[in-house]
Amino acid sequence: MRRGSENGSPRAGATNGTLVRLDGVHKIYQMGLTEVHALAGVTFSFEEGDFLAIVGPSGSGKSTLLNLLGCLDRPTRGRYFLKGHNVGEMDDNALSELRLRELGFIFQSFNLIRQLTVLENIELPLYYLGWESAASMERAAELADALGLGDRVGHRPAELSGGQQQRVAIARSLANDPSIILADEPTGNLDSATGQQILELLVRLNRQGKTIVMVTHERDVGAFATHRVHMLDGLIDRVEVD
Repeated sequence: MRRGSENGSPRAGATNGTLVRLDGVHKIYQMGLTEVHALAGVTFSFEEGDFLAIVGPSGSGKSTLLNLLGCLDRPTRGRYFLKGHNVGEMDDNALSELRLRELGFIFQSFNLIRQLTVLENIELPLYYLGWESAASMERAAELADALGLGDRVGHRPAELSGGQQQRVAIARSLANDPSIILADEPTGNLDSATGQQILELLVRLNRQGKTIVMVTHERDVGAFATHRVHMLDGLIDRVEVD
């Protein structure tokens, strides 16, 4: 991971091998007559295989930053490049396609569809990508087995523990073989022991080459990442690297 220089410009060579680059990114929300500067000029980049934890207090801008990285929102000013694509110049259809092909999402509340089985939940991204049914079922079954869910593929979310539901969400995030996995407080609804298991799973995935960006307000959770991006008042306050 690389931060920008003191004048806000990326360091020399920051585009070489870079997966994500943000140049002076601002995000401003209009609340009546008041402008809320959720991001106030963020410049940084990271590479394939990094494991980032975005940490900071409520209101620091970490969730806004994750939404931008996930192409769920656009910068008000500044530029965001994902694999060389200038996200701010894409229309909604192109953004949806980029999201579907390049990104995997893990949410605090799991966001599983309760009417679907484990296998069907994992298959969802592949359905939207147009995979043939037999191939998507095979891929989903392989992921379920790899995440210790092989005997749960016919169950529905209500029949699973919180940890099992989060494993389903992780399997779903891997289905499209994304460039980046974005995890929003992935242990927030889990007990400490189950949360530890999920974090160890993310570490294992990262060691296998997956790029992970995780938002958390807990320092001990952030310690599992190799890079900790501390945010304050819409800016990167400091970066810690193991």
